[in-house]
Amino acid sequence: MTDLFGGHPETTTLSDSEVQFLDTTLRDGEQAPGVSLTPTEKAEIATKLDSAGVGVIEAGSACTGAGERETIDRVTSLGLDATVTSFARGVKRDIDLALDCDVDGVNLVVPASDRHIEDKVETTRESVIETAVELTEYATDHGLWVEVLGEDGSRADLDFLERLMRRAFEAGADRSCYCDTVGHATPDRTLSVVSRLTALGPTSTHTHDDLGLAVTNALVSVAAGADLVHATINGIGERAGNVALEEVAIALEHGYDVETIDTAALYDLAQTVAGSTDVPLAPNKAVVGENAFTHESGIHTDGTLKDEAMYEPYPPALVGRERRLVLGKHAGRAGVRAGLDEHGIDVTDEELSTIVDRVKTIGDRGRRVTDADLLTIAEEVQGRDRDRRVELLDLTAASGGPTPTASARLAVDGEERVASGVGSGPVDAAVSAVREALAIDATLESYRVDAITGGTDALVTVEVEVSHNDRSVTVTASDADITRASVVAMVDAFDRLLSATTPVPLAND
Repeated sequence: MTDLFGGHPETTTLSDSEVQFLDTTLRDGEQAPGVSLTPTEKAEIATKLDSAGVGVIEAGSACTGAGERETIDRVTSLGLDATVTSFARGVKRDIDLALDCDVDGVNLVVPASDRHIEDKVETTRESVIETAVELTEYATDHGLWVEVLGEDGSRADLDFLERLMRRAFEAGADRSCYCDTVGHATPDRTLSVVSRLTALGPTSTHTHDDLGLAVTNALVSVAAGADLVHATINGIGERAGNVALEEVAIALEHGYDVETIDTAALYDLAQTVAGSTDVPLAPNKAVVGENAFTHESGIHTDGTLKDEAMYEPYPPALVGRERRLVLGKHAGRAGVRAGLDEHGIDVTDEELSTIVDRVKTIGDRGRRVTDADLLTIAEEVQGRDRDRRVELLDLTAASGGPTPTASARLAVDGEERVASGVGSGPVDAAVSAVREALAIDATLESYRVDAITGGTDALVTVEVEVSHNDRSVTVTASDADITRASVVAMVDAFDRLLSATTPVPLAND
């Protein structure tokens, strides 16, 4: 048993009893502005949540409409181990619609604060209690698992909230839920409320991040006895979002030895939800952000190479990640040498010093130093030429007609190859022509125009990331013609990948 509050005599402790998640990505998360999930996307996310060991999945709100009920039906038909629920307001019809979707339970929400009771619903406290009791009995009589949520509970009169939930339990509710609906609560308020509710029966916690306290309040809730945490993947949701499931899961496991789900599935879940919702992950997002296990600083890279735990709280594999050492203006000798070693390049101390200076110069211009950049720098410093397997000899592209076309002439292992391609634009057509000429199954992972200079001799810089046979390379190229810059970068990336592997057969024409 670990004391979350430093042994304060008036607080409780975070026990090692079982804690589970109720994931509401498919309901509360989808209420984020601009987010709308298809039945297929909801089914995919639900399946991955279930595989990760999430105990309860709130699949949506059956009362929303026919389309929403279709998505809930899709989830309930998957045969998941998780309990699948529907959000239900304090009206009988919502429960009936949830039953039609064959859910296992309902998350029954009734107003708890006077602001919601009197101003929103225009009713009385006694009427709210009567409704909660009546609908709880109705739902349980129909075999549903029932969780009663007191909306805006963090701003409710605590004596009334306690009375409401006591009556709900007496009516057969399986659990109550503390709702910090508007992210209003401080940790001490959360502790007071949840401690009172857990004395009545099983209690959940539902926190929002409007004050940046969602994770803290979720942990305080668990310390106060809550054993089910409502959360969303990536913390998506209305306003500042819900508490992020991945952050609570790793905080409980790493900080308090409380295991909840298979944390190795977190990064894949994060990527799936980010892709389905078109809500990208911030690079500095805890646990799943691109920079969470990325090191550039020379001091940090050197320390990490000596001891992987030097600058990381837990190993990246715990959440399905890999460590990345990148080069830029803060790079040091250890990081640069590690990058060279990865490509099998031996350098003297003098050569290494020159390469580090060159890397820092590029970084000072605001650019990330790619694998291709590092290899090129090393080649120039050592005065050697790389044996190229692929070279671009000629490129033509036309976009005046209805379908953009392009033709590329390449030298592949000394053999000339010519191929043509079509695409949605001249760049797409040119890249298709190069792929056709090489007949290589490399994947274009990312493509972006990195910078455009001004003036009549404007240069466009294109950056591509290409992967092949479990290796990837990032290459940049600049030219006044965006099509040529794109193809030069692609060809150089293909050449780097092929030259770095044991002979890779290139298909004949």
